[in-house]
Amino acid sequence: MKPIAVDYHQPIIGALRRKARRVLDDPVLRTWLIGRALGRNPGVAPFAAHRPPYLEGLAPGGNGGESNSGFAELARDAPTGPIELPLAGITLRLEPGDQHGLFARRFDDIEDLLALHRFAWLPVLGEAADPAWAQALWTAWRRDHGKPGEGWPWHPYTAAERAVNMLAFGRRRGLPGPLGDTLEVLAAHGPAIFRRLEYFGDHNTSNHLSNNGRGLYLLGLELGDSGWADIGARILIEEAKRIFTPSGILCEGSSHYHMLLTRNYIEVWRAAAAHRRPEEAELGKIATRALAAARSLVLPGGLALIGDISPDCPPALPAGVAELPGNGAELDALAADGWLRADFGRWSGLWHASPWGWSAMPGHGHQDCGGFEVHFAGEPLFCDLGRGRYGESGEAAFYRSAAAHNGLLIDGLDSYPPNRPYYDDAFRRRICGPPPVLARHENGVMLRHHGFSRLGGVGAVERHWRFSGSGFSIADRVEGRGRHRVSRLLHTTLPVEGTVIGGKFRITAEGDTTTEAVTCWQAYGRGRPATAIRIEATVRLPWEQTITVEII
Repeated sequence: MKPIAVDYHQPIIGALRRKARRVLDDPVLRTWLIGRALGRNPGVAPFAAHRPPYLEGLAPGGNGGESNSGFAELARDAPTGPIELPLAGITLRLEPGDQHGLFARRFDDIEDLLALHRFAWLPVLGEAADPAWAQALWTAWRRDHGKPGEGWPWHPYTAAERAVNMLAFGRRRGLPGPLGDTLEVLAAHGPAIFRRLEYFGDHNTSNHLSNNGRGLYLLGLELGDSGWADIGARILIEEAKRIFTPSGILCEGSSHYHMLLTRNYIEVWRAAAAHRRPEEAELGKIATRALAAARSLVLPGGLALIGDISPDCPPALPAGVAELPGNGAELDALAADGWLRADFGRWSGLWHASPWGWSAMPGHGHQDCGGFEVHFAGEPLFCDLGRGRYGESGEAAFYRSAAAHNGLLIDGLDSYPPNRPYYDDAFRRRICGPPPVLARHENGVMLRHHGFSRLGGVGAVERHWRFSGSGFSIADRVEGRGRHRVSRLLHTTLPVEGTVIGGKFRITAEGDTTTEAVTCWQAYGRGRPATAIRIEATVRLPWEQTITVEII
């Protein structure tokens, strides 16, 4: 057979081309790079990757798996019927025997592959998860991937998710056999996660590190290894200071990710209580504060999905929230952290504006400064579209952009430039002025931001929402000078006929009004039809105009 020629320089060339394109397409990044070269913009503080400094002095675990900690062993029955595995964005139907070679299968979206390796279908199916299929799929996975490696199957986030999902299933139904082998493989997850902890300095560490801690903590508790439990507890408590704001909301700009992290902290808090661990009180404080913020994100018509939708689980309130104390976050503190919840008679709304204006970095936020969702009498009227899949181009990039949100654009641009983890606050202020102001007033909400000040001649943007019994209005003002194209967008899942929405509401506004079919995403990869209403005009600044929504 003729050998296949492989050009090992091609991936390097491709990466260089992508970086060059990013610089060419982003004038703010070019400005930062020039300033960095001239010594005006500081670099990031030095750090040791994978080693958060607060773990200094804590010894790794390694004794787990020596006893079964009371786990039962599943009966080794072969599957007798099909199963439907809910992955990230697809549902995969398997017939008995399809487990062989399954983990070598290619998927269009890597999140589906990762969900498969995480055994993410176990918590989604709950009690409907067939133990025979759990045994068959674990056996197939262990045969091909049972030893820790460097690839996606043993990425620390994936390893933590898989360990947590298998242990929770094992506690309810039993672990796949042979039990000793399974416990040995699960114990190997601890060193694999610890070796590549997802710490990348204070500027670029996301919620993933807290999930690494969750995996180590629950592994340690379930397998009787106090070393991993101690390390996991330290990570969970220290990372909560990084990822949650003073009001208790996740700082990454996504309502669904906030629900996900709230669920995680409730889970470890309850585990700490069950095992009488000393960190129970501290984990309880974190969980209850996050839960209070979570309740404030839920409107009468359901959870507003603002920002990215996680592929890890379907959007939902964390299980058991009714059992926990508290009625919601303190609303002024929540608004100061960029999330404003307000009710005006039969109207309810949720507004989002990152406290920095720029989308959180690292994070899961969108270009949604001033984006909002409004419900009337318990029914969503204007919705946030969310995002169906991850990506940097095409549909994924569109649903992250300001063009897919209920906001205001100037010259077709997002309200803020793309954020980078190495930008500091001083640089961001030089480019886009002071942080936005999002506040409630007697009968409405006000937003003021300077994100478009990076454009020549454009000043502050103000939006005022005013509610009454018969409807509400959005009064817009853009300061500055010169001629610019102003676009205002609204999105709804209700039918739109002309200026009438759902047969109940009429929109009145000056400008060219067009509509376009879009998708309102309700879970990762799953959405429902929606309509974008775009109101546009070429205007001379300063300019102001009002959109009126009236009940008919």
